[in-house]
Amino acid sequence: MNIGSSRIMTVAAAALAMGLSLSGCGSESAKTGGSASASGADVITIASGEPQKGLVPGNTYEAAGGNVIDMAFSGLVVFKADGTAVNEVADKITPNADSTKFDITLKSGWKFSDGTPVTSESFTKAWSYTANAKNGQLCASFFSMIKGYDDLQDTSKLKGDEQLSGLHVVDDTHFTVELNKPYSVFPVILGYSGYNPLPESFYKDPKAFGEKPVSDGPYIVKKWDHNSSIEMVRNPDYKGNLKPKNDGLIFKIYTSNNASYSDVQSGNLDVSATIPSSAVKTFQKDPKLGSYSEPGSGIATFTIPDTLEHFKNDEEGKLRRQAISMAIDRETLCDKIMAGTATPASDFTAPPVSGYSDSLENKGTLEYNPTKAKELWAKADKISKFTGTFTIAYNSDGDYKATYDAVINQIKNVLGIDAATSPMPTSSEFHEAVTSRSIKGAFRAGWQADYPSIENYLAPLYASNAADGHGSNDGDYKNPEFDALLDKAASASSVDEANKLYQQSEEILLNDLPSIPLYNQNSSAVFAKGVKNAKPTWKGVPTFYELTK
Repeated sequence: MNIGSSRIMTVAAAALAMGLSLSGCGSESAKTGGSASASGADVITIASGEPQKGLVPGNTYEAAGGNVIDMAFSGLVVFKADGTAVNEVADKITPNADSTKFDITLKSGWKFSDGTPVTSESFTKAWSYTANAKNGQLCASFFSMIKGYDDLQDTSKLKGDEQLSGLHVVDDTHFTVELNKPYSVFPVILGYSGYNPLPESFYKDPKAFGEKPVSDGPYIVKKWDHNSSIEMVRNPDYKGNLKPKNDGLIFKIYTSNNASYSDVQSGNLDVSATIPSSAVKTFQKDPKLGSYSEPGSGIATFTIPDTLEHFKNDEEGKLRRQAISMAIDRETLCDKIMAGTATPASDFTAPPVSGYSDSLENKGTLEYNPTKAKELWAKADKISKFTGTFTIAYNSDGDYKATYDAVINQIKNVLGIDAATSPMPTSSEFHEAVTSRSIKGAFRAGWQADYPSIENYLAPLYASNAADGHGSNDGDYKNPEFDALLDKAASASSVDEANKLYQQSEEILLNDLPSIPLYNQNSSAVFAKGVKNAKPTWKGVPTFYELTK
């Protein structure tokens, strides 16, 4: 998920070996929010940003909307706070010998919040709708491994209701999934929110549904007051693994990290997982607050689109990307700007992930080397002289100014070129500009894993089938050699074999640099006095359903 563990690669592999029945998938800052109005004494208020789009699982991949989706919907598989994968709506998930076909049985009696049953078709129709290019859903590429996906990508031949041919409904609680090729990590991917079910009411009016979704998870969205708050109440019919300990959640929308931080200090807000730069050095010592800061699995990057003049995926472009990367002093960023709450990136994933390595070939492209940076830039200038200004866009409400001012100054000083930041007012405007490809320069990026697997840091962000608006490859990077290694890794017979192949694919990324990794940030949050059970999930966000006060 655009903005981050994957010990679950191991958990998933163990489940696969046992017949694949898993038993009982960034953050934005936020404008001062609306008042709490959920019933009950134990309603938790949480700092958030305004979701980019309606609250539809298959069309949400940014953190503000994703946090709400995760609390409102339940899929076949869910991840507990520690990352353990367990069956949720699924009773059994059974693969064939080579993991190209999966037999799925649902638990009976699972209901949506409107009282209608969750059936096999609740999943198959939702998945097909998301995969169907006619419907323009942001999470479409997550279904590319299912048979029939390619047939749903030519919008000129589609109506929008065509179904994935690899999905077959047997009865209301039993369906099968056929894949294009072996995909051993598929049961873990099923925990990603894009695979959540949808009720029949969704198809009658998707836009209205996004304002107040009918869902099947721990909470129900009671009201979305745009740019103010999203109010959620407990779902009395929920019988899953993430049982709420509080009476409800209110995501209060802010456009300033300083404002949300001050509200926590004064007791007007319970939790904020965004720490303003002004408080990074002091928040853990503030007597008015509770806090945590633990090693996390999120990664901060900035993307340079493949269509950007002088930065295309050719010799000149690769030289310039490497020069830009080597001009950045990540150690100084982490020490001075992040006050030690982040670690310089050494690859495209994160240290807690199974398969992470800080000794990959080409890792030198992420190391500060001003002399080499100047040489590479000069070499690129001999191919085609660079003129103009190198820019990086970001959203002002995310408190990224100090970071990107520092990055731009380092690039200017080392390379001797014109460089500048290009801030945009809000996260929703910024994400929309990224999605529409209207930003004519580099732009802030980052990743918070959708499901706990190293694969999730690579395929959704850099695979060719996730480009051109079909997924999270917002820079539209395409490399057939990289794609081929992802395919080999997906069909590997063991975790170790898969990880080696994923590492080889990372070495290609370290040469091409479709985005520039900056740092892995700690999972940090502050909470008001009296708030209990505040701890991060495997994603690095607070465990919302366990918070009490």
